[in-house]
Amino acid sequence: MDAAAWEKVKKKGDVAVKAWIDCELKGTSVTVVLIGQHTASRRWVKYEIEQSYKRGNGLLGIYIHGIKDDKQQSSQRGHNPLDDVEVRITRSFVFWDYCSIEKLSELFTTYYWYYDDGREHLASWIEDAARKVGR
Repeated sequence: MDAAAWEKVKKKGDVAVKAWIDCELKGTSVTVVLIGQHTASRRWVKYEIEQSYKRGNGLLGIYIHGIKDDKQQSSQRGHNPLDDVEVRITRSFVFWDYCSIEKLSELFTTYYWYYDDGREHLASWIEDAARKVGR
């Protein structure tokens, strides 16, 4: 989506943005979160991650610092927004259930695009994230 189209959706308000995000998630099985220097502070990132988890998507974080932009500059590593979303997990054992609160960053893998050779491994990372949630 280009910047002008995104601005048009944002001008319609929060309900419109949420509806657009929800619509964009339809038909997806994995949500890839590209983690830049400012990603975690972006207004709608947490909502998209939460909705992805609720619909049963696999999640995958990829740090993108170290990649040079058009000015040959690279940014600092950003905070992982998967650290900011906690979910309740219930594990059943033979005689009892165990409940815990866990961060999504503990349940899903985060890679480094530059150091983990993302160009070579992206497809397998996505497949692994889908497998983790049975998709």
